[in-house]
Amino acid sequence: MSYLPSEVDVLIVGMGPVGAALAQLLSRYGTKTLVIDKAKSIFMAPRAIALDNEALRVLQMCGLEEDAFDKVAIPEVRMRSPLFGQYSRAVTAGSVDGHPKLVTFFQPQLEQVLRDRLQDSRHVTIALGVSLVSLTQDADQVTAELQTEDGQPHQVRARYMVGADGANSLVRRILGQEFKGKTFAEDWLVVDAKQLPTPIDHVEFICDPHRPTPHMVAPGGRQRWEFKLKAGETREQMEHPDTVKRLLQPWTQGKDIEIERVAVYRFHARVAEKFKVGRVLLAGDAAHITPPFVGQGLVSGLRDVANLAWKLAWVCHGRALPSLLDTYDQERRPHAKAMIDLAKMMGRLVMPSNHATAFLTHGLMSMMTRIPRLKRLFENLEIKPPNHFRVGCFVKPLRGARLRRGAQMPQVWLKPRAGGEVVLSDDVLGTGLAMVGFGIDPSAGLTPALTQAWAARGGQFIQINPRGQMARTSTQSLWEDLGGGLMPSVVPVGWLAIVRPDKVVMHDGPCTDAAALIEHAMSMHDSLSTKELTPGLSHP
Repeated sequence: MSYLPSEVDVLIVGMGPVGAALAQLLSRYGTKTLVIDKAKSIFMAPRAIALDNEALRVLQMCGLEEDAFDKVAIPEVRMRSPLFGQYSRAVTAGSVDGHPKLVTFFQPQLEQVLRDRLQDSRHVTIALGVSLVSLTQDADQVTAELQTEDGQPHQVRARYMVGADGANSLVRRILGQEFKGKTFAEDWLVVDAKQLPTPIDHVEFICDPHRPTPHMVAPGGRQRWEFKLKAGETREQMEHPDTVKRLLQPWTQGKDIEIERVAVYRFHARVAEKFKVGRVLLAGDAAHITPPFVGQGLVSGLRDVANLAWKLAWVCHGRALPSLLDTYDQERRPHAKAMIDLAKMMGRLVMPSNHATAFLTHGLMSMMTRIPRLKRLFENLEIKPPNHFRVGCFVKPLRGARLRRGAQMPQVWLKPRAGGEVVLSDDVLGTGLAMVGFGIDPSAGLTPALTQAWAARGGQFIQINPRGQMARTSTQSLWEDLGGGLMPSVVPVGWLAIVRPDKVVMHDGPCTDAAALIEHAMSMHDSLSTKELTPGLSHP
């Protein structure tokens, strides 16, 4: 165990993938952080297995390279029933924002990679085998009483605390936060196995009301099954090797395979009443639990991390007022709830509990796939709620805006002016604020005083030109949009955007409004108040 500090900027309770990713981002922002976990080793039971392009983009922000951990890109998700065969599917081939739309992964490996990246951090202290006992907070700090593995007490004072300690979060319970939602009256047996005689390359939902079974491929030659328990079946019965062997018989073809992990879970759908109480914030499963039917559980937690980390860092470094942290709840909680609602709906559609409901539901869905608009709704994942904010730290869009304010700027592949390695645009935007000029030097219309003020806040200027247009310019950072993902398909030459560290568009407009854009962005940055967070913002 590392030396335990007595004062930090941020104390993170829980070092699962969400807590570790948050610590990694805070490290990149130079924020003094302590992360604790009562467990000394990574939890090895089967848990999250799917990540989408948004989650992979967050891990990119954490500094993880494309090959940092093993992944299997999933081309499609199939839904099959005994009566109608394959009655629906979701096409997940291809990429969005430079990442595959859907992958499966091995969670212990991802957690180990995140922990390894933190070992040499100058800003983050890791303390395993350390438990939270209690917490109190006042207007200036949070005081946490901790206990080491040998029973020794230790007190830590932090400017902020984040509870990333899972579904049974002690932090949430100490705060007295209601965990609204429902517990499904169904248990599921999750089995991970290796050395199967028949490989697969996709995800399938076997929608048999007798025993619904999701089945998918995973890295390392693995496959996963989730078997719904029937009335009267117990955890002990289902986790017994003979039961597991019998359930897997249709896929093993009588051959010996390696059963790697087995566990029975009860799925939940819950969301905390608030994600922020004073100086304590909740993230991941401590804030919301999503049923697994759309693979968004860990993804939602990583969205929390991207949104929260830079705000904590900016407040701790004195770059913004504490009211900036109020936007975390405003921006994240509505979308987390929307994802939970989608997962519950998909659970009802693909996993009905009786034959009559299955016949009606799957028959109707089979007919709907013959209607092009409805077919696209499911096949192209258009039913997935977009991660767009309605209220928060951005300027309300007015008519004429070209980018979606309150949503991430599309990520594209960029080529540098001087030649060299082609990189994704998030890596060019970096970890601070950015003013991006499309086909124009974004600093050209600014006074030296404004340029210096922007730099003093950690802001940078970036110019992105259409492919083949790399004219000489005074801009230090000049890049070419290789695939045309931004220019001219999204924004015209002469457009500007102010982009937050989490790559969300804060403001945009024509180059003639450059001074007004940057002045208002700095005003929000410096003087964020409750009034400025309302949907009624109407600045240029």
